[in-house]
Amino acid sequence: MALAGTAIPFAGKSAASLIYSPTILSRPIHVFSKPLQWLGYDALADMLIEAGAEGIDLSVRPGGHVLPEKVETDLPKAVESARKRGLKIDMIVTAITKADDNFAESVIKTASALGVKFYRLGEINYDDSIGIMENIRKVNSSFRKLAELNKKYNIHGAFQNHVGTRVGSAVWDIYEILKDLDPEFIGCQYDVRHAVAEGSSSWVNGFKLINPWVRCMAIKDFKWTNNNGKWNPESVPMGEGTVNFDEYFRLVKKYNVSGPVSVHYEFPPFERFNKEVTDAEKHKLFVTALKKDIDAVKAYREKYQLG
Repeated sequence: MALAGTAIPFAGKSAASLIYSPTILSRPIHVFSKPLQWLGYDALADMLIEAGAEGIDLSVRPGGHVLPEKVETDLPKAVESARKRGLKIDMIVTAITKADDNFAESVIKTASALGVKFYRLGEINYDDSIGIMENIRKVNSSFRKLAELNKKYNIHGAFQNHVGTRVGSAVWDIYEILKDLDPEFIGCQYDVRHAVAEGSSSWVNGFKLINPWVRCMAIKDFKWTNNNGKWNPESVPMGEGTVNFDEYFRLVKKYNVSGPVSVHYEFPPFERFNKEVTDAEKHKLFVTALKKDIDAVKAYREKYQLG
């Protein structure tokens, strides 16, 4: 779906020819490609098909599956590889935080022309020299310009809430940034794992506040671990940690939050895995672990009739 005036020469292929139209799902299950960057585009798609995924949340950022400076040549290749196997690429992950960032318009323009509907923004640190509210004012101003660029190319930019002390850790600060901006073009990629780690029980209030701007979601679980006297949230497979997914998906249904779901894998064998295994053993390990969480999300989707 190339927008008027935004057509790009994709190695002799039209953008429309790369768009696959599988069964329409309001919350298709994508897998964030970060822990699978050792795989080429074809091998990545094959593994995710085997694991039961419905789409790829592709990293299009420095060090990612697609480098921003090569987006016009490489993103069409990745999209074609996925879609010819029946996988969607409704969403990508970028490092973009401002409309005038290097390669920002090129990434947004190319993704939109290929039918990508959502992209995740990069991280933003607080500047302690100007105070919290002045930081919020500055980010709001940057996001306003970014929303205008997104509107030009008919794509949604989503800022992820993330555990820690950066902008967006508390969720209410994302609301303050977004509250006067159009959720059609800019919003929040809501991450329940990070929300629970930061908000314990009050994450529910944060979700109620921010949900009008949520057009895509990130899914993972965690448990608290003590390392030399310091407590940290450690990612684990779904159902082995702290997140109450029943409560979360009830809220998703109640507020009719839809859009693609990105499942994240930040635990062994995807991270902190040092065993020597053969390629065949590695493949089996990864497919088994991928499928476990994908099946868990599908079960919740079916349980709450989320489609």
